[in-house]
Amino acid sequence: MESTFDLQTEKITYVPIPKAETSLNWNDRLGAVKVRWGIGRDNYRVTPGLYKVGKPDSQSDVFISANYKLSFDALRKNLALLDAWILVIDTKGVNVWCAAGKGTFGTENLIKSIKSSSLDGIVKHRRIILPQLGAVGVAAHTVKVLTGFKVIYGPVRAKDIKAFIDAGYKASAEMRKVTFTFADRAKLIPVDVMQGKYKLLIAALSLFILSGLDRQGLLFDKMLGTGFIPVINLAGAYLSGIVIAPLLLPYVPFRAFASKGAFWGIVVTLILRYFYPVSLLQTMAFGLLNAGVASFMMMNFTGSSTYTSLSGVQKEMKIAVPLQMVFAASGIILFIISKLI
Repeated sequence: MESTFDLQTEKITYVPIPKAETSLNWNDRLGAVKVRWGIGRDNYRVTPGLYKVGKPDSQSDVFISANYKLSFDALRKNLALLDAWILVIDTKGVNVWCAAGKGTFGTENLIKSIKSSSLDGIVKHRRIILPQLGAVGVAAHTVKVLTGFKVIYGPVRAKDIKAFIDAGYKASAEMRKVTFTFADRAKLIPVDVMQGKYKLLIAALSLFILSGLDRQGLLFDKMLGTGFIPVINLAGAYLSGIVIAPLLLPYVPFRAFASKGAFWGIVVTLILRYFYPVSLLQTMAFGLLNAGVASFMMMNFTGSSTYTSLSGVQKEMKIAVPLQMVFAASGIILFIISKLI
């Protein structure tokens, strides 16, 4: 139980504050795997409010977190052996970086959370530590004026928190650097793969049916005999845009994500033609279709990357989306023509 003192009523109120463990259990780890694959993603959140780590007192640090459980877990596990407070803001289950852009990890919400948690009656100091990636959503001077709490921006990654504190609440240049490593990119792939699975199945079924086209009509035997080839090409394009292109993001000499995706779509087309030989016309059809699909899927990754900006993405979409539609439509038309000649 923690106590807060109300200056107006001169009464002490005892409020139960839940404890956040610093070790992740099996359910935490299983939940993380599931949410990476898009299972229960919209409900993967913790209850907003104040939590305690270890045995904090009135001088212990206060860390701010989003209520997206992956964000909360990443913070609490890196506070092992520390006594601290965690104030969880209601970001509607969105991570810190995205919530800062959407406004839910923002000034107004932070001020509201500080006041509703009676934080000023729990700690004597007047400082709160925010993750650096939430800085774009918070006006530190406004928080200071309206709550009395000074905002200190912590390091980009929670693993650097202890070093940050030991350095006198100062972050090194390396702590401030936002990286997007191979492992970081790999973690984001499963969600993207699962998000488009139904559209992929519908498109694959459509191509499978079209593969049965003939001058005599729609032949089931022909569909069974050759239908797997366009389906494999489509799957290859889908995976090249969602898996190959993100993993090899820095190694393709194009700036635009749409171009990077189109590049791998064409590469996959040539590779598959080696294993499943088709006519030149069908190769052209698959090349156009695969380039359009892979380009579009890769462009979806702009929302997950540290390499992009909102204005840059909007500019790229205006140019790329119409071209992707033309490429995909042209590929389908050429495929149909190849079946009828």
